[in-house]
Amino acid sequence: MCPAQDIEKIDIKSKTLEELKQDFALLDQPTYKARQVYRWVHRGVTSFEQMTDVSKPLRSLLDQKYYIPVAFIEKRQVSVYDNTVKYLFRFADGECVESVLMQYHHGYSICISTQVGCKMGCAFCATGLGGFFRDLAPSEMLAQVQAAQQDRGVRISNIVLMGMGEPLDNYENVLRFLELVSSADGMNIGMRHISLSTCGLVDKIYDLAEKKLQLTLSVSLHAPNDQIRQRTMPISRRWPMEELLRACRHYASVTGRRISFEYAMIAGVNDSDSCAQELAGKLRGMLCHVNLIPVNEVESTGFHKSGGIRLRQFSRILEQKGITVTVRRTLGSDIDASCGQLRRRRLQDGGVSVESNGEN
Repeated sequence: MCPAQDIEKIDIKSKTLEELKQDFALLDQPTYKARQVYRWVHRGVTSFEQMTDVSKPLRSLLDQKYYIPVAFIEKRQVSVYDNTVKYLFRFADGECVESVLMQYHHGYSICISTQVGCKMGCAFCATGLGGFFRDLAPSEMLAQVQAAQQDRGVRISNIVLMGMGEPLDNYENVLRFLELVSSADGMNIGMRHISLSTCGLVDKIYDLAEKKLQLTLSVSLHAPNDQIRQRTMPISRRWPMEELLRACRHYASVTGRRISFEYAMIAGVNDSDSCAQELAGKLRGMLCHVNLIPVNEVESTGFHKSGGIRLRQFSRILEQKGITVTVRRTLGSDIDASCGQLRRRRLQDGGVSVESNGEN
């Protein structure tokens, strides 16, 4: 439940269709009406009054018992280069998260947040600099997708859980979100069009493997060994790389899905030839690919992105060792499209929205 909502009311958007049918039975309402309401909720309505084919008495009853969580657009930035849109969304309790809408040749993809802030403390991440506040409800994850669709008038076909927060640290709510967003009566976005990113919560990777979901698991590796990884990712002190890679091999074996390893290229830290060779050795034989990402240069971290020559050489070494490599396309470079920076500025400004580089 969103903290600012009436504690007597229930978050209807976080309910599955079967749960809603059970609720309607207790209200002496036919189950077909539950499906009607469920579809409206997952279409992105913000009030029960917008459900035009639901009777007024039922709308009134629903309004007394439930609430519909909404993501309000606090700030919007639009890239002048590629139309990437960065959102600062505000929820009913005043907390804000960021999402990024990106356009590709295959359609629209959105990167959403799963927590307000983050506990993981990765040194190069703007989100972690602000600390952790709370988990997002499944409905609040859905609301980000719905709000972006309605704002731009587009159909989103792909979702990436790689915004603010660590998805596997909000495990149960994320699983519920995945169930809801892939529901045929809801947004009907298939699991193969969803990617979930983790910094490496090994126990939860094993738990997720047992679900045998057909999503893509992206693991933020960012180093070829524990010595380098511990400099930037505190989680590696809890879960050493050997244990993490063992869990990843298990996940790929159980699900048959290829692991995507995210590797932020940081000049002078993890981008040497020897790092590439060591990384290739660690990943040999695994069903995986490596996604090289020039690190986002967040103010106060002191990290700088690797140059183009270094990127190409690193990529070449991995490919020569039989590792599939991609270099992430940079989108929204003029609007700081990596998550955490816009919210951080808002907090620094005492809650006052910053100016956008594109439209307001």
